Amino acid sequence: MSNEDQEGRAPGAEAQGEAAAARPEDAAPGKAKGGKAQAGKARGDKPADAEPQGGGPKGPENGSEGGDTESPAASPELPAFVRELAPLIQSQVAKALKLKEGGQKLYPNGFRPEHSSGGIRSELGDKSREELEALGAERKIAGRIMSRRAHGKTVFFTLQDHEGRLQLYLRRDEVPPEAWDLAQSLDLGDIAGAAGTVFKTKTGELTLHVKRIELVTKALWPLPEKFHDMDVEMRYRRRYVDLIMNPASMRVFRIRSQTVDWLRRFMSSRGFLEVETPMMHPIPGGANALPFVTRHNALKLDLYLRVAPELYLKRLLVAGMGRVFELNRNFRNEGISVKHNPEFTMMEFYQSFADYEDLMDLTEEMLSGLALEVLGTSELIYQGEKTSFAPPFRRITWNEALTGIGGAPREALRSPEAAAAYVKTLDPEADAGPGLGLGTLQDLIFDLAVEKKLVLPTFVTRYPVALSPLARRSESDPDFADRFELYVCGREIANAFSELNDPLDQYARFAEQAARREAGDQEGMYLDRDYVRALMYGMPPAAGEGLGIDRLVMLLTDSASIRDVILFPQMRPEAQ
Repeated sequence: MSNEDQEGRAPGAEAQGEAAAARPEDAAPGKAKGGKAQAGKARGDKPADAEPQGGGPKGPENGSEGGDTESPAASPELPAFVRELAPLIQSQVAKALKLKEGGQKLYPNGFRPEHSSGGIRSELGDKSREELEALGAERKIAGRIMSRRAHGKTVFFTLQDHEGRLQLYLRRDEVPPEAWDLAQSLDLGDIAGAAGTVFKTKTGELTLHVKRIELVTKALWPLPEKFHDMDVEMRYRRRYVDLIMNPASMRVFRIRSQTVDWLRRFMSSRGFLEVETPMMHPIPGGANALPFVTRHNALKLDLYLRVAPELYLKRLLVAGMGRVFELNRNFRNEGISVKHNPEFTMMEFYQSFADYEDLMDLTEEMLSGLALEVLGTSELIYQGEKTSFAPPFRRITWNEALTGIGGAPREALRSPEAAAAYVKTLDPEADAGPGLGLGTLQDLIFDLAVEKKLVLPTFVTRYPVALSPLARRSESDPDFADRFELYVCGREIANAFSELNDPLDQYARFAEQAARREAGDQEGMYLDRDYVRALMYGMPPAAGEGLGIDRLVMLLTDSASIRDVILFPQMRPEAQ
């Protein structure tokens, strides 16, 4: 299902509409008479500072969108940097400082919430108005003010905490004067604490009838009026605002957290030991990728942020750890796209006395169970395309994919010239010069004609050895490796193979990769002599796999870009 279908309405989102439409006579039991007259009066009787309207579509620093943008009078107490900001923000700061001069603490640390919006809804949401009135359930909650609606002697707030939203209701004659004055001074974005009894309005909205309210944190920068007012760049740069305003974005990162948690539990339940390996490597290895370089001053040594933890994890198989996994951050000094971020997360795992076919079975079990755990279904829609994590997944060989799906002539399986000619038919601008090897040309064909067509989960197996420098050769055909890559909705999700444990063969492949580097291939692997030495101690037959967490979460949340599932994606510095 789409994001909108999966998300539904945010918990308590109806509170804003409820507060906007509510009348005082719809509120708490025992209300005062004359409600209609009061409600009619309220429309023209809102306090002047009742409800600032946020920063507008481009954010308050860019000008006068939304709210009261009258420039404040020169005020010596405004810090210099504040005087450089937009008038709306200056007004917000000036108002806060005035409250502080009047004795209001702007950032106290004494309020302790005892309940949450989700807990209150779960416990009391199904009870009737009469049941709640008889129960008199007292609750204490804290959160951010997301909406405010004054009706003369009453005011409604929508309070948002980490679990959702809850409506608050105050009456002037039921709280101390200082509490009412505070309620009038609260702005959108302020964090407040409230205590009272839970009831339902006539329209059925669960509401806290407030008897006590406190300011917990004063917000000095107004929120946008709506999350739709935030452009994509602003959402990525100010993820903290995106998460406040956009329930769908919060849902993405909750699913990400649930995904990581479930994968950890799955691996542990199968006997895998979670380990941690270095993030700074003396020699970059484990993938064909360009590394980031850093400098260790004390050792006077260049180090590389890891492109993959693979070679260290396999050293642990040599050591006798039969099953290991690591949820790791990797760094590759390459381009940025909707599928690539320089810093990304993978789970890599290795199992002794197993082969790549064993890992295909394990991966099917893992991903089908994950979808049921976090989505409640194996079926999902990604960017309009239906797919399913229900096993079994399709399995095809590399050659079958090139010819049967990509339409390549069979000559392209053997002849570099035929492969290059077919690449040119797919993309006349593609670099398919005579210096490229057969494996590289076939990889271009796969990228251009196969990958985007793999919508249902598909294991592509038996890759050319030329594209698999760390994988074990197939015993039935040594030109191919015992390897698979898993594709879903046109994206590579996982890469796995039976591990090469012959140290002499490994050295020869490293040497070939190093020669490619000398010839100008920046992504060619380095020759890691210590890893070859480790293999010479003897590594049992094994299989290993890398699973892309970011791309997996993209699928589970129907997110179009990898930046949508990374809390703080890499971006150019913001112009101040």
